Amino acid sequence: MPSWRPRSPRPGWPIGCGRAGLDRLRSRYVDEKASTAIPSTALSIPTPDGQSDAFAAYPGEGGTHPGVLLYPDAFGPRPVLWDMARELADHGYYVLVPNVFYRHRPAPVFDLPEHITAEHRPELFGQIMPLIEAHTTERVLSDARAYLDFLTARPEVAAGPVATIGYCLGAVLAMRTATAHPDRVAAVAGFHPGALVTDQPDSPHRQIPRLTAKVHLGLAEGDMTPEAIAEISRAFDAAGVEYSCEIYPGTVHGYTMSDTDAFDADGSRRHWERLLALLGSSLES
Repeated sequence: MPSWRPRSPRPGWPIGCGRAGLDRLRSRYVDEKASTAIPSTALSIPTPDGQSDAFAAYPGEGGTHPGVLLYPDAFGPRPVLWDMARELADHGYYVLVPNVFYRHRPAPVFDLPEHITAEHRPELFGQIMPLIEAHTTERVLSDARAYLDFLTARPEVAAGPVATIGYCLGAVLAMRTATAHPDRVAAVAGFHPGALVTDQPDSPHRQIPRLTAKVHLGLAEGDMTPEAIAEISRAFDAAGVEYSCEIYPGTVHGYTMSDTDAFDADGSRRHWERLLALLGSSLES
């Protein structure tokens, strides 16, 4: 089983990922190959509603590797997510990071400060919430199929099921993808997840009877009520899937994101350990 190890920070990434900046970003990523062992590239994924810009990172030694679909948090694709993809790729995975807000604009979707603090959040979420509200379950599922088709068709990706992982909003998307495609997803992980248990008919937890993947949920303190944790645990038990639902002590929502004031080094380390253990036990190398 691979183990997590910290690495030196990557140099900063350029602004302008997306349809308009694919060529510019590709040239930058090609330049990075000379100084790192992790190739990475900007991509465009065809969907029923257009082209979703995306980022991919993968091992540099050739051959094929297990696929991972990584859904970003509500702030969208940005340097910290691309660096996390490279970290996973360094452990032997092909990692695809789509821009789920592509219908509105290419990544980076929002004009984010270098470091996101509590003072920035009200204004940012004034921009973010309309895009989240427009990202309906129908759109999520349409995109999920397109993302899985694209990921599994990459020549660097090994045959067989993949993993879906996500952060905040992305955890909800990862779970919806896994429940909609149980034959294609062997592992699902969500960290400081968004609303997995709601009173809506299409609540993510109501789709769990179709799930076959192994699951890990890494919760910050306060992410889910005891009642919600009990509800989703009953759903996992009824589905008969292997799962863990763990509260990471001393953390707040967003603890994995090093470009925010929610970042927690111990929580991030625990997240990497749990994630790599899940992937190592679920995906064929």
